[in-house]
Amino acid sequence: MLEGLLIGLQTALSMQNLLMVIGGCLIGTFIGMLPGLGPMSIIAIMIPVAISMGDPSAALILLAGVYYGAIFGGSTSSILLNAPGVAGTVASSFDGYPMAKQGKAGKALTIAAVASFAGGTIGALLLMVFAPALSSVALLFHSAEYFALMVVGLSAIAAFAGTGQVAKAMLMTTLGLIMATVGEGALFNLPRFTMGIMDLQSGFGFITLAMAMFALPEALFLVLSPKTTQQGDGEAIKDLRITGTEARAIAPVIGRQSVQGFFIGVLPGAGATIASFLGYAVERNIAPKHEQEEFGKGSIKGLAAPETANNAACTGSFVPLLTLGIPGSGTTAILLGALIALNVTPGPRLMIDQPEVFWAVIMSMFIGNLVLLVLNLPLIPYIAKVLSVPRTYLIPFILFFTLMGAYIGQNNATELLLLVGFGVCATALRFADYPLAPLLIGFILGGMLEDNFSRSMQLFDGPSFIWERPITLGLLVLAVLLVVLPSYRARRARLRMRGVADGD
Repeated sequence: MLEGLLIGLQTALSMQNLLMVIGGCLIGTFIGMLPGLGPMSIIAIMIPVAISMGDPSAALILLAGVYYGAIFGGSTSSILLNAPGVAGTVASSFDGYPMAKQGKAGKALTIAAVASFAGGTIGALLLMVFAPALSSVALLFHSAEYFALMVVGLSAIAAFAGTGQVAKAMLMTTLGLIMATVGEGALFNLPRFTMGIMDLQSGFGFITLAMAMFALPEALFLVLSPKTTQQGDGEAIKDLRITGTEARAIAPVIGRQSVQGFFIGVLPGAGATIASFLGYAVERNIAPKHEQEEFGKGSIKGLAAPETANNAACTGSFVPLLTLGIPGSGTTAILLGALIALNVTPGPRLMIDQPEVFWAVIMSMFIGNLVLLVLNLPLIPYIAKVLSVPRTYLIPFILFFTLMGAYIGQNNATELLLLVGFGVCATALRFADYPLAPLLIGFILGGMLEDNFSRSMQLFDGPSFIWERPITLGLLVLAVLLVVLPSYRARRARLRMRGVADGD
């Protein structure tokens, strides 16, 4: 291992590879800031550039830099505009955007940058130490375990529901699962619920739905409720410092979510999205009652948790990619294609046959995370000034990026009609006090849930996989507890309040 580290350090510190790290991080950060242009799009565009280099190490360092740079920068649009363009940063908007509306945009961006840096760095350290051992753990997970993992992800809905709103959150999750069934299924290549519309054969686009649930209603709220949606003033933007009390509050969160996010990222098919949602859910559920009420209203823990988890998960996703040749997400699937095009065969022998590629990527992650922190912190005062833009300019700005992001995602005009339709419905749901995050969680996880459940039913000729596989049963029990415990806690609190009222 020490020899591999030295080889990786020597390769990563060459002038060419240092430029690749910096270039990849810069491109990824700015692409991540633009809603609609996620890491998959830009990595796919840059594959010809990477292949033309001829050097597998430099090519993979560049593409990896773009990947975690996009996740690092993706929090900016979520925090400032409530317009998450990358699935992994949706959870960052739940508390990041309320902080921005309170005039704490600079502080929110600083917390996001520090949490992202810590998550990525600790994740790289864990990757370096545990990669060989974790490759065998990842092999234990099959369709049944992935189905159970998706159920655990869905059980996090309780964390996105306010007091007494678990039923509403479950209803919205169910609606998201229903929407995920539109289009062709993975097992049967036949269109479902498309109403004869050809553009719906591939289903609803994630970008379209994310924009419709968050960005478009925000623009409409700025018009319909101007008094309740005041932006932070220009002076408050200058407050970038994290106080000692705040640092002590988020330090345990960053530590826990770096480890949890990394291990979720290791599992093929999980990735940054599930890691960020679960990170948010876990931290809310273990927080003291008075802090739980702050989640969704500008909690620093609610921002630090998903930001740490999604960056750690990005690093963790390289474990199955490099050690097993299994892509854990759409982005790592594109990276796998780039590796094969560069005549690099990912798998258990990669560390032995081409150690300079394996270890150079890991060492470049340490350098890349440092580059991202150095790049982002000085730019925060300028990025945060988006909030000081007058309302008359901000509304068209949000609408432009919303429409552009939805169109680029699928490249057809039908997406714009769907965006407007869903956006109007989402605005009505917000006025009715329905949480929108559970719908998006149900939609994101619905396809993977269906695919893995169908495969498990075929392999085991029925639902026997639930009790025949201990890991599956354990995960499903955990999912039940995550749903039942918050409801039980809320019921007990109501009974206690009733008892106090009767005593009075």
